[in-house]
Amino acid sequence: MKRKFVTNLILLLVLNLLVKPFWIFGIDRTVQNLVGDESYGLYFALFNFSMILNILLDVGITNYNNRNISRHNFLLPKHLANIVGLKLVLAVVYAVFSLVVAAIIGYSNIQFHLLFFLIFNQFLISFTLYLRSNITALQLFRTDSLLSVLDRSLMILICSVLLFTDVLGGKFNIRWFVYAQTVAYIFTALITFAIVLKKSGKIKVRFNPKFFIVFLRKSYPYALLILLMALYNRIDSVMLERLIPGKEGQEQAGIYAQAFRLLDAVSMFGALVAGLLLPIFSKMIKQREPVGEMVKLAYTLLIIPAVIVAVSSVYYDGEIMSLLYKSNTAYSSDILGILMIGFIGIATTYIFGTLLTANGSLKQLNIMAFSGMVLNVALNLILIPRLQAYGSAYASLTTQLFTGAAQLILALVIFRLKPGSTFILQLFAFAGVTIFLAVLTKNMDNWIYGYLTMITGSVLFAFIIRLFSIRDMLNIILYK
Repeated sequence: MKRKFVTNLILLLVLNLLVKPFWIFGIDRTVQNLVGDESYGLYFALFNFSMILNILLDVGITNYNNRNISRHNFLLPKHLANIVGLKLVLAVVYAVFSLVVAAIIGYSNIQFHLLFFLIFNQFLISFTLYLRSNITALQLFRTDSLLSVLDRSLMILICSVLLFTDVLGGKFNIRWFVYAQTVAYIFTALITFAIVLKKSGKIKVRFNPKFFIVFLRKSYPYALLILLMALYNRIDSVMLERLIPGKEGQEQAGIYAQAFRLLDAVSMFGALVAGLLLPIFSKMIKQREPVGEMVKLAYTLLIIPAVIVAVSSVYYDGEIMSLLYKSNTAYSSDILGILMIGFIGIATTYIFGTLLTANGSLKQLNIMAFSGMVLNVALNLILIPRLQAYGSAYASLTTQLFTGAAQLILALVIFRLKPGSTFILQLFAFAGVTIFLAVLTKNMDNWIYGYLTMITGSVLFAFIIRLFSIRDMLNIILYK
C-alpha cells in the first residue's frame, strides 16, 4: 500500500505542479489584474456562493461511492446506472434552490446571469468528481491523475487565446472567464464519462425512486459533513460581499480573493493527497490492516510543506503579493500571512479527516464540522463590520486550526495512534528552525534568494533530523 500511495502521489503531484500553478498564477491572477478587484470580487463571491450550495448536487454521493466501490468493485455497473439518474434529478433541485436563495438575497440581473453559468459549472464539476470517484475506487490512480488536470489544461488553452489574442474582437471581461470554464468542464465530463463506461460496460440510466431513497439514507451523513465544511471554508467572501454595502463589499471580496487564491492553490495539493488516501484507508480498514505507518507517512509528506508555506507567507507576504498583483497589495499581503497559518490546520484535516471518513466516523466529524461552521459564521459576523477582509482572515485562521486539532484528537483516540515523542519533537524542531531561517534570510538584499534559501534550509533540516528520509522513500518505491 505504501508503494502504491507514494508512486501515484508522485505522478499526481508532478502533473498538477505542471498545470495548476500555471492556471492559478498565469491565468486566474492575470484575469483579476485585468478586470480589477471589484469585478473579480463580484465573480469570486458568486463562485463561492455556488460552491456552498453544491452539496445539493452531491449529497455525499462521491465520498460514499468512493468508499463503497473501493470495497465492492462489482457494484459499479448497478450504482452507475442509478446514480447518473439521481445526479440529474439533484441538478434540477440544486439549480432551483440556488436561484431562489439568490433572489431572496437580492442579487442583480448581472449577478443572476453569471450565477446561472456558475450553477451549470458546479453540476459539471460534481458529475466529473463522482465519475472520478469510481476510477479511484478501482485504484486506477494514473488514469485519475491525468483526469485531475484535464479541465485546467483546457481552461488554460481557451483563456490564453481569449487573453492574449484578439480572436473575439473585444476587451476581455469576467463573463468570458466563466464561459471558458463552462466549455472546459463540458469536455472533461464527457471524456471522464466515456472512461467509466468502458470499465463498467453499457448501462441504461435509471430513475429508480427506491434506490434513490436507500442510497441517500446511506450518503446523507457525508452530505452534511461536506455542507458544513463548505460553509466554514467558503462563506467568508459571500459574507464580505453581503455585509459590507455597495461596491466596497465587492472590492473587499476581491482583495480577500488575492490572498485566498494562494491558500486555495496549496490546498489543492492536500486535496489530491486526500483523494488518494480515501480508497487506500478504506481498504486497509476493511482488511483490518494497521494504518499507523501510512498515516505517519502521509502526514509527514504534507505537514513539511505546510509549515514551510505558512512561515514563508508570514515573513515574505509583502514581496509575494507585490510580485503577483497590481493593486491593494499592502492590504492583501497581511491577509495572506493570516490565512496561510491556517493551512497547517487544513493539512491536518486532509490526513486525519480522510482517515475518519474512511472509517465511517461521520457522527464525530459532523459534530466537529458543525462547531467549526458556528465558530466561523459567528466570528465573521463580529469581525467583518469592524475589520472587513482582515476579519474574514482571522475567522478562517481560527476555524481551520480548531477543526484540524479536533480531527487530530479524534483520530488519535479512535485508532489509538501513538505518534511517539521523537516524532513530535522532530516536528517542533523543524518548525522552530524554519522560523529561525525565515528571520535570518528576511534581511538578504535579494528577497527571492532569501526565500529560496529559507525553503532549501528547511528541507535539508528535515532530512538531517530524519523527519523525512530519501532512503526510506526509495525503499518504498523500489522494493516494498
